[in-house]
Amino acid sequence: MSLKLGPAGVPLSCKGRTIVEGMDDITTLGLDAMEIQTVRSVQPKNFDQYWQAGILSWNSELEMNMHGPYYAELLGSRRQRNRTLTKMEASMQAGKIVNARHLVYHVGPYGEYEPGSDTNEEVANIFAGVVDRVNQIWGDASEEEDYAAFPWVHEAEPSLVGIETSGRQDLWGTVEEVIEVCNHVEGTVPVLNMAHIHARGHGRMRTSEDYAELFDQVRKKFGGKKFYCHFAGIEHRMGNALHYTQIKKSDLKFEPFAEYLAEEGDWLDITIISDSPLLEHDAMYMLQHYDKARQRLLEIKARDERRMKLAVEAGMTPEELAELEKEVSESRDTEKKAEDTPKEPAEKPKPASKKKAKAMMSFDDESDDDDPF
Repeated sequence: MSLKLGPAGVPLSCKGRTIVEGMDDITTLGLDAMEIQTVRSVQPKNFDQYWQAGILSWNSELEMNMHGPYYAELLGSRRQRNRTLTKMEASMQAGKIVNARHLVYHVGPYGEYEPGSDTNEEVANIFAGVVDRVNQIWGDASEEEDYAAFPWVHEAEPSLVGIETSGRQDLWGTVEEVIEVCNHVEGTVPVLNMAHIHARGHGRMRTSEDYAELFDQVRKKFGGKKFYCHFAGIEHRMGNALHYTQIKKSDLKFEPFAEYLAEEGDWLDITIISDSPLLEHDAMYMLQHYDKARQRLLEIKARDERRMKLAVEAGMTPEELAELEKEVSESRDTEKKAEDTPKEPAEKPKPASKKKAKAMMSFDDESDDDDPF
């Protein structure tokens, strides 16, 4: 399994605020991916940073990615669509310079369209044009043999266009819609935003089985083993995402995802980007939980192997040995419980009441009537 983790943007702990300095900090933290945020527009003044980031990415194992304009209206009017495509064009240009492996885009509101195949076909046509434009920007490597500024153009594939799942009911982008479009447009990949999927599904992602079901669904309908995901805590209501939160403060937990990755994710080649407000801190949090899940799995495997060896030596089947161990464990628990149960103290003799004590001190002789006292 190949797992890459990193933040969506320059780390909060980075003293400098440039992309290259952020990449250095990410590498120092033991992370190996980064997503550059161009959620509004790409600033020309940043292109020099992008080129330096591309060189650094090409010479290292740090995976670079880019998120296009966050607010999109690809299903809006012609004017709204063209405005969105203009913003996307700038991110496509920057994607080549930075050697982005994925360019991530939203579709936006349904607008006047209704959910269904006709709408998905419209989205597919739009993204077919986007993929063609990305390939044009990367160009034919044979035409740029003397252009050494972008060595990855000659050896790397053009950026994959990622279509992200949305977290609101009025936005295009259910898991099923994204998969259908990606199946019809070569060069696109689904971007599984777990927080959005969780919110839109009214708290859908709660157990490792939920993640297994999701990835099986994508594998069967889309195929492949490469996945690009976003993860963060999420505040949601009525099937709509409100805002990202840190993972610890959300009902969307990473532990079940880590458990799934450790137990059943051997076939995956996956990149997970932290969208959390804590950025690299929650990316490290996810990495730690994944390592813990793998360690637990190794301990379970070692225990099973030991049980198998002992069973062979004792002439028993592993099932019989497991049953015997269970009985011994239950017996120990019963004994421990009995030892921990406090014994009732023996009843102490009750002291004689004052009235009885007074009676014991009385005399049978009648009092002397002549006694003045």
